[in-house]
Amino acid sequence: MILPAAISSALKGEKSLPLRPVQQVMQIERLGAMHQSRLSFMRSLVRRIMRERWQITLHKFELDNDGYGTVIYQVQTANHLYSFVLFSNYLAPEDRNDRVIASQWDLTMALVDGEVSDEYLESLRNNVPKQEAGRVDARVFVLSRANRSARNFDYMVDALARGEQPSVEKISQVGYLYRTTAVYGSGKLGMADWEKVNTHFKDFDRPFSAEMFVCLMLRNFSLLQVEHIAKHRAEFNAGEGEKSCYQPMDLAIKRFIGIGNSTGLGMAPYLINHPQLINRWVEMRELALARIRVLGEVNGAIVEQFLLLLKRAATYTEQTVTEDQQQTENNQAMREDLQKLASHYQQGFSSWQAVLEWSEQHCSLQGQEMLVSILLELYPALVEDLEDHLVVDESMDIEPLMPLAEFLKQIEKHYQWALDVDFEEPDSRAYFWYRSEEKMEPRLGKTNEEPGAERQMPLGIAFAVRQCYDLAKAHLTEHTTHSCAHFVQLNPHLRSSVRRIQNMSQCLYGEIHVNLLDKEVLPMHLLRCKLAFFGVGKFDPKSKLWVRNTMFQGAPLLEEIGQPFSDDWFMPLAPSVQAEG
Repeated sequence: MILPAAISSALKGEKSLPLRPVQQVMQIERLGAMHQSRLSFMRSLVRRIMRERWQITLHKFELDNDGYGTVIYQVQTANHLYSFVLFSNYLAPEDRNDRVIASQWDLTMALVDGEVSDEYLESLRNNVPKQEAGRVDARVFVLSRANRSARNFDYMVDALARGEQPSVEKISQVGYLYRTTAVYGSGKLGMADWEKVNTHFKDFDRPFSAEMFVCLMLRNFSLLQVEHIAKHRAEFNAGEGEKSCYQPMDLAIKRFIGIGNSTGLGMAPYLINHPQLINRWVEMRELALARIRVLGEVNGAIVEQFLLLLKRAATYTEQTVTEDQQQTENNQAMREDLQKLASHYQQGFSSWQAVLEWSEQHCSLQGQEMLVSILLELYPALVEDLEDHLVVDESMDIEPLMPLAEFLKQIEKHYQWALDVDFEEPDSRAYFWYRSEEKMEPRLGKTNEEPGAERQMPLGIAFAVRQCYDLAKAHLTEHTTHSCAHFVQLNPHLRSSVRRIQNMSQCLYGEIHVNLLDKEVLPMHLLRCKLAFFGVGKFDPKSKLWVRNTMFQGAPLLEEIGQPFSDDWFMPLAPSVQAEG
């Protein structure tokens, strides 16, 4: 494993502890048990905004009394000026569709480089609301859309218009006013690609930072729009000469409202297709944990904070609403784990290593990984600088002169998990991954029941490794001195597998130890893993293939930029605000 020089020193010295073993960390079930943490992209973004005091102001506000129209926010950072453009349009109930194939939405929006002129605004107006059917230029680097929450939006407008605060209990059932159905970036539809964003826009040079910013701005606009509509509705309902009943939303309730998101199989291939990036993300999280195990001082104040966070995480989990039986059982198990941890360590302790080892013996994977997230909360000074190392060069070069015998040893050392799969067993190749022509989304097909396996996506890494190993071994039997170049020349279809194996053998955490073709595979674990890196919460699976969740719940509001900031919105709890009226 190659670490940046600036951070590798944390693991040097006699007291250094090793990172958790790859066989433990990269099991798909453990990755699927991860939770948001201090290194999650949303937390990193909010820290940057608050500490650098970005100036986010309304540049254009042209909404009618029902909240339809155009809004432009200008975002001035220390480095650059950006514009966040939203189009709010009426959406008939029969046209409402949260799937990627929808063609109309309540809101569409774009994050744009620089100031938006009237002429450019018209170009955006003609394309952004069309989403995939439109085209934008490279001044745009994020495009998104969202639909109103059927359960919350109108309810909150009506409550505020009557002069009442919305019920926190009701809000807790959903947690947002809008739900995103897609957030596009990295060159899609003509937008600026990641290389341009990373090199030209310093403010968004961390993974998915610009995409997360769009979701944060959507969250804050949703609050503004609800109050705007409620204020005008109250004025309309008031009799002549009567005072409007409207009152703005309580700030604690505002902070508790996030943005909803629905995520399906479309996210799963990313983790497989970007192994070097995933390696770095996991590596930094594990390095943060290792730093804490080595350098994290345990004292009375830390223990007190630790116990408070255990209690908060348990309450947060209890407040998470889901109808999925498996997720309900996971949440219950985690609450029990957190209670056991609290009971076991109320008398104090001297070593985080002992705490982690105890959790591995007595807690579920959900509880073990929540413990990791809590430990990262306790030591910001040991964690937060690692957010600057989450980007990596993803180029892969093949090593043609590597002796084939050495290549086989690489496979045996780093891919034993793949060699252990019995691919002669029919269930081990029960599925294939493909992209639906109709819906343009990744799908799982049944190998023996559905056509299309010849067009499958190359996500079966374990099977590809097995094929490469068997053929390379047979080749070496006849040609003992051959290199990888000889092998690839005779087997050009294996070039990408050889390149991946060579490069990923230099990484520790890049490959997820799972056969994605297996009958029992649960893609939900892949979704949970990536969403945890984003920083989402309130997981609510709707099947084993897609999940609803909540983003930025508890985050500070735009009007709080410039005020004293404590980054303490980890596992936000429902506020103790009573509905009035």
